Amino acid sequence: MNYKYFYQTEIGKIFIGESKNFITFITFSEENIPTDYKKKETPLIKQCIKEIYEYLEGNRKYFSIKISEEGTKFQKKVWNELKKIPYGETRSYQDIAISIGNIKASRAIGNTNNKNPIAIIIPCHRVIAKNGNLSGYAGGSSIKKFLLNLEQKHLI
Repeated sequence: MNYKYFYQTEIGKIFIGESKNFITFITFSEENIPTDYKKKETPLIKQCIKEIYEYLEGNRKYFSIKISEEGTKFQKKVWNELKKIPYGETRSYQDIAISIGNIKASRAIGNTNNKNPIAIIIPCHRVIAKNGNLSGYAGGSSIKKFLLNLEQKHLI
């Protein structure tokens, strides 16, 4: 069975989904939620939001939640690379393209970031433009800026 639940946080609503004992999505928009998810606050979803709250309070730098992201082979390769970006650090789209061995894939990296199904835990907010601009973020630029500032503030 697939379950979903949403929470109000200081950065707005966060929607969390679970399937087969894995978190399958964390999103800021109800539009991105699959229709076959039943509304229910499961223990795994509760643990996920607990970790997100701890992160938003600056008390968590790593997540222990089991995730399962659906995507193409390329998308999964990019998302796995994003998971390697340390807390409080950023990488450019070009940096990610180079690290996956496809130097010309910067634009595709941006499109893949936009399709990231598990926001915050797969830290696509840590990817910025080569010139330092924040550029796009599926949750909106104000949330991206908030998350980056939060991590800088609690970097110790």
